[in-house]
Amino acid sequence: MSATPPFGLILPSRPVLTTPIIISETQCAFTFSSLPTFSHLVVFLLPGITLPEGTLAGVYIQLPGPIPEFKLLGALGTEKQSAIFRISGTSPASYGSNSGLDPTEDEMTDVDASSTTTINGATAATARETTVGISIEQAATIVSQLESLEASKFVSSTALVSTGSQRQRPTPLTTKALAQRIIKNAFNFLASFAGTTSAGGQEVVPLKSFQDWWTKFERRIENDPGFLEREGDS
Repeated sequence: MSATPPFGLILPSRPVLTTPIIISETQCAFTFSSLPTFSHLVVFLLPGITLPEGTLAGVYIQLPGPIPEFKLLGALGTEKQSAIFRISGTSPASYGSNSGLDPTEDEMTDVDASSTTTINGATAATARETTVGISIEQAATIVSQLESLEASKFVSSTALVSTGSQRQRPTPLTTKALAQRIIKNAFNFLASFAGTTSAGGQEVVPLKSFQDWWTKFERRIENDPGFLEREGDS
């Protein structure tokens, strides 16, 4: 890395940072207080700076917490010389996108230093420093990392949706149980139409009543196909 670091960093309501710590020829880092709290930050290439051909600058963040670790936020390059990163979820952002930030929303928000808002599990009394590391790497390497992170996030979301669907899905009825519920439905409807004949005293149900039940039953099946499968529905 040249004697003049090629990167700058902006935090809401703070001075622009343009003098990172040089770690190696391809790595540097900005370290700053985690308070006042912030939800977005901007990383950019300084004017007139270009990266070596075939490379990107990976942007990583390390938030204070019980187990500090660096997480990849996104990347800068010749075609994308600045990016706004949302920090609340540290979600990976694809190179060439706007880091998932809605351009119509407020780009930067901060909280007064006296606030007790937590930062990654740390309170104002214990929060220390946040570090943003920048590493110039082969473009293919960074793009692969971003794709892997995006894929893992998609798989996780899909698993949650699938689990929720499985919990809500009722247990399928056996053929016998389904037949019993149909018969019970018919009996309950037709019982109110039962009458007696003059000879023998046998209870009978007019054929028209059965036809009325069947018409009603078909209509309900069309409007609510699963009503027979719900426990206690008759």
